[in-house]
Amino acid sequence: MSKDKPFSYGKIFAIGSGFFALMLVWTFYNAYMPLILGDYIESRAIRGAIMGLDNLLAVLLIPIIGAWSDNVDTKIGNRLPFIVVGMPIAAIFFILLPYGAAVSLWILLVVDIIFLLAMTIYRAPVISLMPDHTPLEKRSTANGIINLMGGIGAIIALFGLSTLYGIDRSYPFIVAGLLLLFSFLFLYFTVDRRPPYVSSSKENLEEVQATKSFTNSIQRLRQPQFRGHLFILIAIFIYFIGYAGMEAQFTTYAVEYLQMEESTAGLTLGFFSLSFVIFAIPAGLLGSKLGKSPVMLIGLIILPLIFLCIPFLPHLSSILPNINQVLLLQLVLFTGGIAWALINVQAYPLVADLGGKNKIGFFTGLYYLFSMASSIVAPGFLGLLMDLFSHPALFFGASASFLLAFYFLRKGSNIIKKSNLLSIEEGNQY
Repeated sequence: MSKDKPFSYGKIFAIGSGFFALMLVWTFYNAYMPLILGDYIESRAIRGAIMGLDNLLAVLLIPIIGAWSDNVDTKIGNRLPFIVVGMPIAAIFFILLPYGAAVSLWILLVVDIIFLLAMTIYRAPVISLMPDHTPLEKRSTANGIINLMGGIGAIIALFGLSTLYGIDRSYPFIVAGLLLLFSFLFLYFTVDRRPPYVSSSKENLEEVQATKSFTNSIQRLRQPQFRGHLFILIAIFIYFIGYAGMEAQFTTYAVEYLQMEESTAGLTLGFFSLSFVIFAIPAGLLGSKLGKSPVMLIGLIILPLIFLCIPFLPHLSSILPNINQVLLLQLVLFTGGIAWALINVQAYPLVADLGGKNKIGFFTGLYYLFSMASSIVAPGFLGLLMDLFSHPALFFGASASFLLAFYFLRKGSNIIKKSNLLSIEEGNQY
């Protein structure tokens, strides 16, 4: 590594602070925005559709903004102009969300849309800062640091900010918005204006990969040799419906059906995220030993069994009054997070391996396309089930999605094995 192209872990942590704040805000938004919308909108399907708007905007706009930030040239570089605009506006309008909700639905929606647009403006550039400041051989380590900080942000959102929400609805929005502003200032005064390893954001952003696959490569999946691959991608689309829908609608279920305090509902959901973070590395090691697809199939059996127990927990509490219903639900969700780690940790490496080394980019794009597409429709779809069949339908619908995904993943895996289309490297079994 040459002296004119340095590398600094300090800059990586500064960039990671941006991802920390991003995940802090998004996680809290996804948990509590449905409850705020519930003040005006009774239908869980409509609330869910609004919650899918951020993913729709991401798929449509982030590839454009990412490409724009690759080519623009200003006195403060190519990424910072978007960060200077997006992060402060996102922070201010995030703080304004509970105040807009106190006025009217239309004011709330206007504030929400401006917030979502601002988040979309800066997401691609802030994520692209990591490869801009990192040599190729250190990007895996740097990406691990940034994702760890994002995971910490998500946990703090569900445990720390949820507690503040119980004191006053506006407090967590103020705290998260201020942290987003501080993160912006930290980034602005830390990152290089002309970073030494500038790369195209098209190589780094999941939204860009998703759009690129949709516009350029999706037709290739119709070819007979990709039939098994298509089944695996369908499995990922289907099980993400169960996960993303549960994540967006859980607080609605807990507050409206279990009569749980809003702050306790978010904290309870945090146990699912906490166990995922704790068991992500062990799940990866297990996948390396037993194979990615078999470990995913195990998770796709365990997780629906866990989710199917949740609607019956209130009845168990009524039979055994000494059982703390909230604590029991938290323990069940903690177990569910372990099963989710078995599934989700293996998913991207599995898909990246599907076409061998020559098609990693192609299948990476397809992975993000199928997973993000389900996040657009999942909150509204599971919300519709809740409208039609009552609140427990959330977990029955999510369980059905995992079991259906099991079928498609198993079928796709068997087709690929029989066709010998998957390159198997020693020590990295399929």
